[in-house]
Amino acid sequence: MIDFSVLPIFFTAIFFLAISPGPDLVLISTYSSTKGFQAGLMISIGILLAGGLQTLLVAFGLGQLMQSIPTFAYAIKIIGALYLGYLGIKMLISWYHKSQQISTAKPSENTPNYSLVNRGFLNNLLNPKALLFFSLFLPQFTTGTGSLSVQILVLGLLLSAFTFLINCFFSLTFSKVGKLVGRSFNLGRHIDGLLGFIFLGLATRLATSK
Repeated sequence: MIDFSVLPIFFTAIFFLAISPGPDLVLISTYSSTKGFQAGLMISIGILLAGGLQTLLVAFGLGQLMQSIPTFAYAIKIIGALYLGYLGIKMLISWYHKSQQISTAKPSENTPNYSLVNRGFLNNLLNPKALLFFSLFLPQFTTGTGSLSVQILVLGLLLSAFTFLINCFFSLTFSKVGKLVGRSFNLGRHIDGLLGFIFLGLATRLATSK
């Protein structure tokens, strides 16, 4: 049984963690400011789904496995870095080709919603620090009574849902800011280039993090 008296502390900790700069916030802010609120929302949904899956994995002991076998966590980190690097290079190539055809360039096509959800999902899931965080953070708010797995599941879902609401707020805020900046600096045709550099930066950060 969850001790409801610790929930205020739990949600306060989640709030400050959610607003602190990190790969997820970088992704949300970039997509929201360049492609609008819906793009940020789709990224947030992907992060929400990753949080739900990580909760299940922690409840069934994968977090402890990653702590006991560092090589496993390292492999996930490298896969994640390669994936982000691939996306970054792909976007830079797209940006380069468009910049070579400015006179005949067509308006940028919207990225499909499923692709945005997938990017948010994999960006979060392929960062082993996120899973390790779940496995270290959630047990601190469990009690000695009742099923530990059930408590972790409930806390993890609360964490993911609360973070999702904060991410939606960020998506709305950055989409408004993006409209103002886009009108002033005409950033529309450079979106792919900006996102490409962002993804390469995330890949480098993930690959070099300890």
